[in-house]
Amino acid sequence: MHKLLNQINTPGDVRLLNQTDLPLLANELREFIINIVATKEGHLGASLGVVELTIALHYVFNTPDDQLIWDVGHQAYGHKILTGRKNLFHTNRQWGGISGFPRRDESVYDSFGVGHASTSISAALGMAIASNLQGDTDKQHIAVIGDASIAGGMAFEGLNHAGVTDANLLVILNDNAIGIDPSVGALKMYLTNVKKGTQKRNNIIKALNFDYSGPIDGHDINAIIKELKRLKKIKGPKFLHIITTKGKGLRQAEEDQVKYHAPGKFDSHTGELIAKTVSKFPKYQDVFGHTILELARRNKKIVGITPAMPTGSSLKYMMAEMPDRAFDVGIAEQHAVTLAAGMATQGLIPFCNIYSTFLQRGYDQIIHDVALQNLPVIFCLDRAGLVGADGATHHGVYDLSYLRCIPNLIIFAPRNEIELRNIMYTAQLGLDYPIAIRYPRGRGITEDWKQPFENIEIGTGVELKKGNKLAVLSIGTIAKNVNDAIENRNISHYDLRFVKPLDEGLLHDIFNQHDTIVTVEDNTVKGGFGSAILEFAATHNYKTTIKTLGVPDIFIEHGSVDELQESIGLDVESLKLYFNKFL
Repeated sequence: MHKLLNQINTPGDVRLLNQTDLPLLANELREFIINIVATKEGHLGASLGVVELTIALHYVFNTPDDQLIWDVGHQAYGHKILTGRKNLFHTNRQWGGISGFPRRDESVYDSFGVGHASTSISAALGMAIASNLQGDTDKQHIAVIGDASIAGGMAFEGLNHAGVTDANLLVILNDNAIGIDPSVGALKMYLTNVKKGTQKRNNIIKALNFDYSGPIDGHDINAIIKELKRLKKIKGPKFLHIITTKGKGLRQAEEDQVKYHAPGKFDSHTGELIAKTVSKFPKYQDVFGHTILELARRNKKIVGITPAMPTGSSLKYMMAEMPDRAFDVGIAEQHAVTLAAGMATQGLIPFCNIYSTFLQRGYDQIIHDVALQNLPVIFCLDRAGLVGADGATHHGVYDLSYLRCIPNLIIFAPRNEIELRNIMYTAQLGLDYPIAIRYPRGRGITEDWKQPFENIEIGTGVELKKGNKLAVLSIGTIAKNVNDAIENRNISHYDLRFVKPLDEGLLHDIFNQHDTIVTVEDNTVKGGFGSAILEFAATHNYKTTIKTLGVPDIFIEHGSVDELQESIGLDVESLKLYFNKFL
């Protein structure tokens, strides 16, 4: 069935093929990716779009000696298959299987670990400078940047530096005009004009001192190979602009590029999505999306901001109805945070929705531009906690720790959908401080979640169950696992809700009434919620036994959330066994 692909175990095998055979290899590689992802799930459209480029790169360059870096990394499935992982590809993103992104410890062909956007140019430039310093001036360093990553600020920082070096660097722009959602901004308009041939003057890349070529058809493998061979002989920074179609080779993936970015299971022959059982529970992202729209209809000062995630955050609902008040700023988390800060100075009420793992990229802006000036920005941190198959690059397990040390910042984690709605309602009424609201990927636990809004008093926790000597303190949606684990047991359970400020009155009552306290969180145990409780106990000289449960001090790999929780002892059965020790 795959007569050529079956012969390929390394890029060296690709280089043994006749160039006339490569279009057939491209068809087989595309079919292989479609067949596996159809049943195992994963990212689809991005890798289908770069099949010809992937083959051409390994055909022309001497990988792994020549170093190849795939920005974001979800475009690298073809690369993985051609570099010795074909027989493991069915384990992609599965518990114990290979990662969905390139990783240095997985293969010598993965020159740099990538999962977040816009990092490839800086990394490749660093490698190229190192090669120059070590006298290896013939070594090639290739950064493939696409899926809207070129608009990220860090990509421009890399281009700006590279243009004044003699580094042997090739930047390939995989221009498909879409990330997860369609690209936005002036750069997208500029690239569109370049493709149309209407942008005749002022080439941005040439102005940055790059040898610019293109745009060329990214699905014409012979044209790509010809140009790569030419560029291979040119020293210094080079830039190749190729035009691709995301989802190429699967009609539905070409026509609905947003849905087929990561489509779930589908029929590999027809491309039709396999219908999932409709859940009676909402996704947390949709609770956010519908709630901000509901609030924005009432309050004209509310604006929404997301960095390139209108679908993933569900800000798309507000963008559709109120396009002048909801902003997709592209892959630009730093800009998103400071844009929100600027809006807040003028009396607007900005809801800045950024995935927990991506807010890490705007950390200085949270401190310097928001908290230091005490601007009431409302941060909504989607995908907090363990996210599942995307793995270590995407788990949102550090936010409580990296936010808790910042003065002036309120931190809240709702245990269910109603609490999320109510804290959003409370925040837009007017707070004296910025607030971070963190909630998980996936579905909630409440069918009838569209309840009338209620104000939440800042810094108050709630008692969920009264027991005897053991008290469990939880934060956020991990409360569900705790509730199930202590059912029919004489154990107290408190949802603190606020990691900052803590409900000190409630904590004094808890410490005075219980011999042992266990904290549970889906954040790292280093510096998180449990650490806050330990600090409270130390400050007030409590001698109570305190145990902290959470994400251990290691990077957690990929797998389903249930598998990951079980692996670190946060699932219901593990919690039961742990609590039994104190009964």
